[in-house]
Amino acid sequence: MKTICGIDCTGCGFSSTCKGCAATGGKPFGGECVLANWCKKEDHTLDEYKNRLIASFNSLHIPGMEEVTELNALKGSFINIAYPMPGGHSVKLWDDNRIYLGNQLHKKGSNRCYGIAADETYLLVAEYGDSGSDPEIVVFQRWN
Repeated sequence: MKTICGIDCTGCGFSSTCKGCAATGGKPFGGECVLANWCKKEDHTLDEYKNRLIASFNSLHIPGMEEVTELNALKGSFINIAYPMPGGHSVKLWDDNRIYLGNQLHKKGSNRCYGIAADETYLLVAEYGDSGSDPEIVVFQRWN
């Protein structure tokens, strides 16, 4: 499958249901891919985008969060946890059909993890337990 950003998507678990970003103009599941959007811009590389995001995550200096060294392309439905809000309702922050950059990092001294994700405008750091249980938003802010 041909991609705009050059990533080899053949190992992705969603590859059987994905038409590929090159064939869909950067919208493999109907929603936009942040990697394809960035790579369509002139004079920009995927590594440049990833490095800017990695630096933004690391500059947060979140206690117990490992240093961010890698970001992966992730389908929104894979990372779109419902976060409890004051007042008892829950909210999902991402579009299930978009592709984001993110990763999961172990929280030092804990059995919990940090999930990090970003698009062109926002970055999220969340903490959660096994299989996304008891999620908490640590940081949700504009980055770009």
